[in-house]
Amino acid sequence: MIDPEKRRIKVDMHMHSESSPDSRMRPAQQARRITETGLDVVCVTDHNTIEGGLRLREIADGFRVIVGEEILSRDGEIIGLFLERDVPPRLSAEETVARIREQGGVVSIPHPFSRNRLNHIRRAALDRIGASVDAIEIFNAREAFSADNLRAARYAGDHGIAGAVGSDAHRPAEVGAAWLEMDDFADRDGFVAALRGGTVNGELSGQIVHLWTRMDVIRKWFARRLGPPPR
Repeated sequence: MIDPEKRRIKVDMHMHSESSPDSRMRPAQQARRITETGLDVVCVTDHNTIEGGLRLREIADGFRVIVGEEILSRDGEIIGLFLERDVPPRLSAEETVARIREQGGVVSIPHPFSRNRLNHIRRAALDRIGASVDAIEIFNAREAFSADNLRAARYAGDHGIAGAVGSDAHRPAEVGAAWLEMDDFADRDGFVAALRGGTVNGELSGQIVHLWTRMDVIRKWFARRLGPPPR
């Protein structure tokens, strides 16, 4: 329920930085674009590392950063928020959730029914850990099919789980594509409580963003192979 006494804020719960192998978005670029789009809080959720969130948090000005990680478990991807240490990949879904909880973190499931991603969580695993999940991503701007977001929203509603919203941005132009409008919060518990009164905003980013991602993966691969330029 919306609290009329609280300030409403714009929160993007899922975005990447150059710390992910499929993104080249530098912290300064990211910060500038966040400011341009008027986001109040962003969750930086790089693949299997919290480095990007820590770096952006250091330079954030006028917005807040929740440090997160999109962790590839053996059962598919799981997002941990409010982290201060990396959660290792390739654990079971249950162990991944336990590692997030050890840090007092929040568990969010990204794009659970996506047909254009290989690493979405398996339905059987989602059913197993559902009672330990704080939020399910009911709108991801990078979904190729809007029906996949709708299916996630139905699952969240049927199981009484709060909805998460994210741009899943990998480039500056994608930042601001989607956000959750929700009551402001002071801490982790307040964040989880406010999610239930959130309102979904945004639009799908389109197919071209996936081509850009593939290009960025290739560019970063070549950069690693070639190494730094000679002095």
